[in-house]
Parts: sequence; C-alpha cells; structure tokens
Amino acid sequence: MTEEQLRSLANSIRKPDGAAAARARERQLHLTKPPGSLGMLEDISVRIAAMTGETGPDLSRRTLVVAAADHGVAVEGVSAYPQEVTVQMVRNFLSGGAAINVFSQHGSIDVIVVDAGVAADVGVPPAPGWVVHKIGPGTRNIRKEQAMTRKQAVEAAELGIETTRAAISAGAGLIGTGDMGIANTTSAAAVAAVLTGRSPTEIAGRGTGIPESRLAHKIAVIEDSIALHAPDPADGLAVLAALGGFEIGCLAGVIIAAAAQRVPVVVDGFISTAAALVAARIAPRASSFMIAGHLSAESGHAVMLDELGLEPLLRLGMRLGEGTGAALAMHLVEAASLLVARMATFEQAGVAGAEPESR
Repeated sequence: MTEEQLRSLANSIRKPDGAAAARARERQLHLTKPPGSLGMLEDISVRIAAMTGETGPDLSRRTLVVAAADHGVAVEGVSAYPQEVTVQMVRNFLSGGAAINVFSQHGSIDVIVVDAGVAADVGVPPAPGWVVHKIGPGTRNIRKEQAMTRKQAVEAAELGIETTRAAISAGAGLIGTGDMGIANTTSAAAVAAVLTGRSPTEIAGRGTGIPESRLAHKIAVIEDSIALHAPDPADGLAVLAALGGFEIGCLAGVIIAAAAQRVPVVVDGFISTAAALVAARIAPRASSFMIAGHLSAESGHAVMLDELGLEPLLRLGMRLGEGTGAALAMHLVEAASLLVARMATFEQAGVAGAEPESR
C-alpha cells in the first residue's frame, strides 16, 4: 500500500448515518422503560445505528486484534520489565494463558494476535488467529533517532488494514483493539503529547508500575524525543514514524479499516487510544466509529479520550492493555445493540406509557 492509497482509504470513510441514528433514537423513546433510564447504553445503541446504518445490527461475531511489537526506547530504562517479556507474553497469548484469553473466551470473542515487529522469533508458525508480519525487529530508540521510516509507518497501518478486512470478511460485526510491547507506554505517551498538544508530564504515567524516580526519567526521555524530532502534529504519519511503534501503527490501520467498512471498533486503553489519535489524524471521520472501552488508570488516558470526544464505558482502574478493557466492553456494546432491536415498545407489550404532564 502506498501513502496515497492509505489517504484514499481514509477519505472513503463516510459520515455516520444521521437518519439511522434518528430512527434508533425514536425507537428508544417508545421502549418499555423511562427514557434515558439505561443511560449510556441508549446512547451507544444510537451511535451503533449511525455507524452501521442499521437499528440493532448483529454484533454477535466479535474480533479483537492484539498487535505486538518491541520498542528501541526500552534501552533507556523506561519500563519495569525487560524487553524479552514481549515475546514471552506473545507466546502466552498463543497458548491461551493471558488475561485477554480468559476474557475473550468468556465473551466468545475471536482473538487475532499480530507480530508487527517483535524483536525475537516467537517460534510459532503462522496459523489462524496468528499473523506474522515483522516490519522490523522493533523500532529504533526514539531518544536517538526516528522510530521508523515513513514507509514503515504506512506498512504498519496496512498490516492492520489487511488484518481487519480479513476479519470483517469472515463475519466480524464488531472489532476491538489490543496491544503488547515493553516500553510502548513511552512511545504512546510521546505520540499522544504531540497529537493533543499537552506536555509529557500530563500524559505519561507509570506504565508497568515504575516508581516515581523512574517516571521522572521516562518523562525526560519523552521530552528529549519530541524535541529531537519535532514532528508536525497535523501529520499523523509523521508523528507515528518519529515516535510511535509498529503495533501502534497496526492498530491505527485496524481502526481506519473498520471505519471504512462502517464496522464499530472498541478501543482499549492507553496504547490503543494513542493509535486512535493517529488514525483520527490520518482519517478524521474514523473517530465517529470508535467506542472507548474503558478509562485506563494511566494518567494521560483521559486527556486522549477528551481529544477524541469519547466517553469510556468502563472505569475499573485497569492498565494491563492486551485489549482487556475492550473485550469487557464488547459485551456492553452488543447488549446496547440488542436492547434497541429486541426490547418491546409500550404498544407491543400493552404497557401504558408515561402520563402526560398536567398543565
């Protein structure tokens, strides 16, 4: 895929269907409940209708894309864990032992794990649900040089696009995002700081649980990296190439591809939302097809969601990544869609509606 083809795909994303949203909103007014009594679920059902053009579409086939890659900035000591944990956790995903496996199995969610640039050989041949396309053996150290070339940034997005197209072709009506990569909160925070215009101090958090002293160092690394590259915040690809990760680019592609096919995408936490910021900068209409799965405990996540105009469905103090928040939220998104499709109206159920206000 060329950069021009990526931009063409981005430009092909249509606006949400206002008429479908109006139909869903009108139906909500007649369901057997006080208007607004199911809170955000009602809002989500209307947004789903606008995204898909249908009132209560079938979201029973759900796919979560977990993209994995390593980061050269790990050598700066910004994570509590060594870089080899990335490949070890990918093997854990593939053997079914991670939190995302538990949540996805419970929720009947298909999981696709993508090796976008894990530094080590995972040692497992490609198979259904396991995509191997190493754009490189991890990115370069952003404190010293650009994370990747602009061509690699496009390739990362293309990887997510093709993976998502395949999932949708196989029947997925709802897509989720997840990530794995030691030191990726540093890259994600750098990307988010540039794209939100906020300082790294406001965005960066403890990631894997580093102490206060190392957090100050992490923020300094991010500040140095942004100052070194000074990418144009209006150019999502430039920001991704200078500061991002292969998995961040892959997830941006996932979001763009889902939006282009009018498929709702549930965005996970801190890393996924950095990818969502990149996707929205490349394809502004893509943000209309995003649903924020949860609010991460990572300090800057709320700032990122604010920038996208998204309200998180869950607030559980989670900060694991992997797509865990997205997987949990997918249950609620499907429930919202079922609500407007299957719940009886007052007329259908023979239930009296609200009394008119006395004058």
